[in-house]
Amino acid sequence: MTELAIVFRGASEIEARVVRGLLETHGIPSLLSSDVPRSIFPLAVDGLGDVRVAVRPEDAEEAQRIIASYRIEVNGARVVPLRNEFDALQRILGYRFRDPGLLEHALTHTSRANEDVSGGVFDNESLEFLGDAVLGFAIADLLFRRFPAEDEGWKSKMKASLVSTTSLARLAEQLNLGDHLLLGRGEEKTGGRRKQALLADGYEALIAAIYLDGGVEQVRAFIRREFAALFEDIRRHGLSGQDHKSSLQEYLQSHDEPLPEYRLAGTLGPDHRKLFEVEVVVRGEPIASATGPSKKEAEQEAARLALEKLTMRS
Repeated sequence: MTELAIVFRGASEIEARVVRGLLETHGIPSLLSSDVPRSIFPLAVDGLGDVRVAVRPEDAEEAQRIIASYRIEVNGARVVPLRNEFDALQRILGYRFRDPGLLEHALTHTSRANEDVSGGVFDNESLEFLGDAVLGFAIADLLFRRFPAEDEGWKSKMKASLVSTTSLARLAEQLNLGDHLLLGRGEEKTGGRRKQALLADGYEALIAAIYLDGGVEQVRAFIRREFAALFEDIRRHGLSGQDHKSSLQEYLQSHDEPLPEYRLAGTLGPDHRKLFEVEVVVRGEPIASATGPSKKEAEQEAARLALEKLTMRS
C-alpha cells in the first residue's frame, strides 16, 4: 500500500477540514487523521494534539501549492482562513460565531456526514438534541415571566405550539436556513431544503450552536428576537385560536368551491419520532402538503399553505 504524503499539519480540526475541502474542490482527494480522541463536537483542539491532511504522493506538490496560495498572514503567523460562506446567514441571525465550525456543524445533515468516507464530518443530531432542551427551557421561562396569571395547562399548550415542528420550520424559512443546509446528494435531490422536519431540526441545532458559542444570554437574546412576533400573537389572540382548516373552508365556500379533503400521503421517520405527511385536496387536485408530529398538526399546516397559495392566485 502506498504511503500517503502529509501536506498539512496543525492543532485545529476545523482548520484541517477547511484545507481538506479546499483540496477536494480542486479535484485532489485527501484523508483527515488525528491523534485526538473523538468528541461529539467539532471543536478546535489547539495545543492538545496533531491533526493532519494527507494526499497521494503524486498529488503532494500540487496540494502544497494550492494550500500556499490560500494562506494569509495574521500577526506574523501563516494560517488558512476559514470559509466565509455563512456570512450572509450570520448577518440574518444577528449573531457572529467566534467558532464558525459550530455553525457548520449545526447545518450538517446526517446525509452529508454519511457520504464522507473519512469520518471527519459530524452530523447535527447531537446539537439538535441539545437545542431542543435549550429552546424548551427558554420558551418556558418566557411564558412564565410574561403570562404569570395563566395556569400550567395553558402554558404547556402554548409551549407545545411554539416549539412544534411547524413553528420551527416557519422560523427557519424566515432565516432562509434551507439555503445553507449541508445535505447529501440524495437528500438534495428529494427537496431536503424545503422539508419541514429538516428545517426544524436544523433550527434546533442552530440554537445549540449559539448556546455553545456564546453562552446562555446570547441564545436567550436570539430566541427572544425570533419568537417576538409569536409571543405578540399570544398576547393579542392566543396562539391556540389559530384554526387554518376553518379559515380554508370559509375561503373555499366564499368562492363557491367544494370543501377540502385531507389525505394521509405517508409517514416519515422512526416510530418514536414519526412524522405524518398530509395533502389537502380541492376538486381532486392536491393544493398543498405538509408534515407534522400528528395528523392534526399536519392538516393545520397543509391548510395554511393551501390558503396562502390560493389567496396569492386571486
